[in-house]
Amino acid sequence: MVTIKEPKIYKVDGAKKNVVMIDCGEKESIAKNIIDRKINLTRIPANFGADKILEYNPDGIIVSNGPGDPKRVNYVIKTVRELMKEKIPVFGICLGHQILALSSGADTYKLKFGHRGSNQPVKDLITGKCYVTSQNHGFAVNAESAKNANLEVTQINLNDGSVESLRNKDLKMFSVQYHPEVHPGPYLLRHVFDEFKAML
Repeated sequence: MVTIKEPKIYKVDGAKKNVVMIDCGEKESIAKNIIDRKINLTRIPANFGADKILEYNPDGIIVSNGPGDPKRVNYVIKTVRELMKEKIPVFGICLGHQILALSSGADTYKLKFGHRGSNQPVKDLITGKCYVTSQNHGFAVNAESAKNANLEVTQINLNDGSVESLRNKDLKMFSVQYHPEVHPGPYLLRHVFDEFKAML
């Protein structure tokens, strides 16, 4: 219900890379963060299959945020699973994070208390840094299931230990549970868009 109805194309003068975003209820600020990095963006409805997405010749794929239980969007999970075979860089945000986990064979669960607000503490397990993040979700990725899905947990929530970021051990694929695109929220994590750009 919240996805875009028709593809929307954002052209950027001088851009050399093209990204397709699967819109599961995207906040316009995700698009802005991609355009600001001089990347062309095509925002597509969530029901577009992998074959249709590949017609846009993407250098990378974003799976956006959105509402609800990730297991209910099984058509997006199937699409992402098929796109993984193409070895195109994939970046998931919030619901997109959970969809990437499910596409890889991990599991999700409903949190007893959802994460809401712009002050959720997250620790990066690689750098040791801590961040204040903006979040709004009621489901999370099961950390134990990620181990058997070729995924590495790279960030955790310091309040309850839940998974905040994942990386595929072999593919150019990563995801974050929080909202790095802000609006509202802290600006500390916009560098994850630079990490995605570097993968393209």
